Parts: sequence; C-alpha cells; structure tokens
Amino acid sequence: MPQRVTTRVLFCCWLAILAEGYDVGVLGAVMPALKEYADWGLDPLALGVLGSYALVGMLIGALFIGTLSDRYGRRRMLALSMVIFTLTQLGAAFAPTPEVFGVFRLLGGLGMGGIIPVAAALTIEYSEPKKRSFNYGVMFSGYSLGIVMAAIVAMATLESLGWRWVVGFGALPILLLPFIMKAVPESLEYLVATGKADRAEAQAARLGVEPFVVADWAHTPGEGEGGGNLKWYQALTLLFSARYIFATICFWVALFCGLLLVYGLNTWLPSIMREAGYDLGPSIGFLLVFALSSAVGGLVIGRLADKYGKKIMLVSFYALGAVGIVMLMVPANLFVSYIFVAIAGIGSISTSLVLTGWVPDYYPSFARGTATGWALAFARVGAIAGPMLGGAVAAANMDFAWNFIIFAAIGLLGAFMVALIPRARAV
Repeated sequence: MPQRVTTRVLFCCWLAILAEGYDVGVLGAVMPALKEYADWGLDPLALGVLGSYALVGMLIGALFIGTLSDRYGRRRMLALSMVIFTLTQLGAAFAPTPEVFGVFRLLGGLGMGGIIPVAAALTIEYSEPKKRSFNYGVMFSGYSLGIVMAAIVAMATLESLGWRWVVGFGALPILLLPFIMKAVPESLEYLVATGKADRAEAQAARLGVEPFVVADWAHTPGEGEGGGNLKWYQALTLLFSARYIFATICFWVALFCGLLLVYGLNTWLPSIMREAGYDLGPSIGFLLVFALSSAVGGLVIGRLADKYGKKIMLVSFYALGAVGIVMLMVPANLFVSYIFVAIAGIGSISTSLVLTGWVPDYYPSFARGTATGWALAFARVGAIAGPMLGGAVAAANMDFAWNFIIFAAIGLLGAFMVALIPRARAV
C-alpha cells in the first residue's frame, strides 16, 4: 500500500474522529454549567440520564451503520455519520428544554456511533499489518484531541458566552465533509467482497496499489461459511460461530468495561473534582489532562502492541489505569492529581481505542464493519451506564471516593477479559 494513500486515509478518518471526540466531550465540559443552569433545574440523577441520551443513539448507530458499511460501503456511511452528528449539535445548542436537548443528543449519537466502526475498518484496511495498531492509535488520537478541544473551548468561553456556544461549535466540522469525501477512497476489500472487482481494479490503479490481485483482497470462506458471493447475514453469523464466539464475548465485555470508564469519567470527572474541593477552572483542567494524555497514550500503546503483542499491552494498561483511578482518592496537590488523571486517561481511553482497533484486525475482512459495530453497540451499554453510575453515586450522597473505587474495579475486570481473548487471529 503506497504510504501517501495510507496517510490520506488516516488524516481524513482522524478529522472525522476529531469532530466526534468534540461532540462526545462537550457534555462533560459543560456539565458544571448545566448543573447550575437555573432555567432547567436539573438534579444529579437527571444530569446523568441526560448524558446517556447520546450514548443510546451511539449504540443504535454502531449496530446498524457498522453493519451497513459492509453492505453499502465505508465511504458512504462515513459521510452519513458526519452529517448526522454535526448538524444535530445546532439543535442541541438551541434546545429550549432538557427534553429537546436530549432528543438532539440522541439523534446525534446515531452518527457518533456509526463513525467509529467505519473509520476503524478503513484505517485497518489501508494500513500495513505491522503498523495497524500504531496507525489506529494515530487515527483515534483525534478522539482524545476532540475532547481536549471541547475542554479548551469550555475553559475559554463557558463563563463568558454560556454552554450553548460551546455545544454549537460542534457543528462546524460539517464544513470539512466535501474535502473528506473527495480524499477518501472506497474500501478495496468491500468492492471485491460485493462483486465489484472491476471497480476495485480501476481504483487500485488510480491509488498506485501494485500489483493488485483480486484474490489477495477476497475472503476465502472457512468451514461452515459457504462459498460463492457472501450474503449480508454471513458477517453477523460469523461472530457467533464456534470458531469466534468466545473471542466475541471477551471483546464485548472488555469494551463494555472500557467504554463505561471512558464515558463515566468523561462526563463526571470535572464535577467529581469540584466536589473534592477544586475550583471550576482546575476541575475542567482535569478533563483536559484526561483527554490529552490519552491522545499520546494511544500512540505509545499502539506502537508497543505492534512490537510486543496486543494482549499483554492491553492487560497491563487497563490494570495501570485502574491504579491511577483509585489513587485519585488520595488527597494530593494539583500536580500529583493531574498525573493520576493522566494515568487514568491512558488506562481507559487509550487502552480502549487500541482494543477497538484489534476487533477489525481479528475478524475476516468481509466482517470488519459488522464485528466492530456490534462490539461497540454492546459496549455502548457500558457507555450509557457510566454517566448514570456517576449520577447514582451523587444522588445517593455517597462520598466522591466511591466513584473511583467502582471505576477502578471495572478497569480490572476489563483487563481480565482481555487476558481471556484467544491469541490466534483470524486469517
């Protein structure tokens, strides 16, 4: 694969994930302001439920858009996802009631959930096998940097302009869509799998992929998969076949734990740290450190995973993240607390993103979008539970330290499930 093609695909997927990261992180960034927004009068539990609306949409989006990308193409679904999650931010920004705000967040979640499996499949397919984890880390660093952007915009404008401006800024990436659609090629593996070999050959020639042999890009059916043209349901049934079902369960549960950590901490971290005694600025700063450290951590873990193996690195960093989370219970100065938050970010967001990148690399090419989408759809249940868990702890008037105890235990469970994933990769 020519490096210029890989770079182009990586950059465009990075831009799309950057935009999604902003929309995901913006609720956590404005949560302190929403908590104090007198016109709506939301209690902690209501705030937790409000944070889950987008995650319900993301569950549905990952489930269906990821599957549709295997049938109708990655490029088309990439565009559809971006249109959905950017434009709905305007609706959320102008929402007159929390119910309307929640509806727009729910609709936006459809696009946010769909963008990840599509970008994951494109990144894996256009990367050399020995660089897949690192390239995935590069691509998914946009997610963390998008959260960083949300925190920076909130720190700069939240007190002066209000939360509506911070949310509305998430609609601007729609302006990038024409460039992305022009630059991103369709998946060669998708074209071959759907019987468009002539189009795949023509596109390969334009991209400079030489030599291009159709058989090298076609999936060879395994036992029980059948032959001939692949049917739409074969990608789904493969996940639950005797060969893959145990790995499927392990991936799903591990990602459930990972996304619970990501969205639970992302939503409640500023509020929890305010309860611990920090002012508004430093409290939002925790979210900034949490996200920024994970952007760098994803590159480091991706490189180490390519060199030493995905399993050992993922188990180690999930466990390390659990340690960082539980250490936030310990009273410390601001700098030390930022270090623990950075470790928590690496052990939750960074580790989960590399684990997500392992999914499309583990299953056969014709099932990549479906496998990633369904794994993330199940994981979204954890993402939904994260904000609600933080809200339940707050509503029960429990000490803020219980948030960290519970989140750390979930991180250890994630490490355990990754350790159980069979080492043998699909071929």
